[in-house]
Amino acid sequence: MKRQATVERSTKETSIKAGVDIDGTGKAAIATGIGFLDHMLEQLARHSLIDIEVEAKGDLHIDFHHTTEDSGIVLGQAVAKAMGSKQGIARYASVHLPMDDTLTRVAIDVSGRPYLVWKVAFSQPKIGEMDTELFREWFQAFAQHAGITLHVETLYGENNHHIAETCYKGLARALRQALTIDPRQQGRVPSTKGTLSV
Repeated sequence: MKRQATVERSTKETSIKAGVDIDGTGKAAIATGIGFLDHMLEQLARHSLIDIEVEAKGDLHIDFHHTTEDSGIVLGQAVAKAMGSKQGIARYASVHLPMDDTLTRVAIDVSGRPYLVWKVAFSQPKIGEMDTELFREWFQAFAQHAGITLHVETLYGENNHHIAETCYKGLARALRQALTIDPRQQGRVPSTKGTLSV
């Protein structure tokens, strides 16, 4: 069964279309209108090996908040839809992701119970033109709508670009591990409840 999905969402603030192929090769076609967010989503695709397409049009003349949050919502919904029943997945993963001065730990449970623990601090209010406070908004939206428990903690780091990038790359590597099909599961859902519904 192909683990692919496309989701579209339109509001008065944004219009977003996202598509994913969980068993892809990491191809990315990202156009949010926010340069740094595009860069992070390209990293997410490349290091998760999930093919990701995101096309977003939002009220960037106001600020980047709605487009950032809503892209997390729609991409999370696409991942949840593509996972289907979650039969055979590994479910859990934990990654320590280094980048020069920075080390970030990301742990994930594809549980159907959305929850975010975010222990990431930035020393500057912006990276390029993007407000650093918006990264938490994106991760919260993604975790909520993908139906995953997600813990992200930067253990140390000074460069704000590196801090943000390790969060996205760490999520990518954790997703790659957690969504891998474990042949020993023999098509079973990895839960004694028999379901991991969102």
